[in-house]
Amino acid sequence: MGHRLSKIYTRTGDGGDTGIDARRRCRKHDPRIHAFGDLDELNAALGVLRAELAGGEISGLLHDVQQRLFDTGAELCVQDLRSTGAEHAAALEKAIDRHNRELPPLKEFILPGGGRAAAACHLARAVCRRAERSLWALQDAEGDLNQESLKYLNRLSDLLFVLARRLADTETEWRGTGRRR
Repeated sequence: MGHRLSKIYTRTGDGGDTGIDARRRCRKHDPRIHAFGDLDELNAALGVLRAELAGGEISGLLHDVQQRLFDTGAELCVQDLRSTGAEHAAALEKAIDRHNRELPPLKEFILPGGGRAAAACHLARAVCRRAERSLWALQDAEGDLNQESLKYLNRLSDLLFVLARRLADTETEWRGTGRRR
């Protein structure tokens, strides 16, 4: 197999459009390109989080998630490609349940933070929610997205919330507007 990215700049996007595959080009502000960008940002946020973790079980779990996000991007690029199945969301649910068992019950919303790794995880969760919204906007506009990939992103944001709690040194509860201290 040849090198996929042997030339980094092509100048073909200088006019405001970009290639999706070998046959299709679209404007850089197209909803499909927004979805690609949000998935890319999510993957980068997970990379930052994994750098904070320096290995371990959670890092390995997130490595697998990063691979899956590239598959989701491929689904956006290649018509009729379905690489994410129900088993992928189910695997996230198992991870959520496993990590959530070790946490105290929530009594109130918590503020993002709790240390560098937890804060990075909260940020990745927020980016995940945006990526999910972008894919749903694309689904509503064009249809035919893999519903399992949409479910996967929904579960992923839940997993990132639970992992943020696991990684937190401390949690700060939201006090609520107008509530007494």
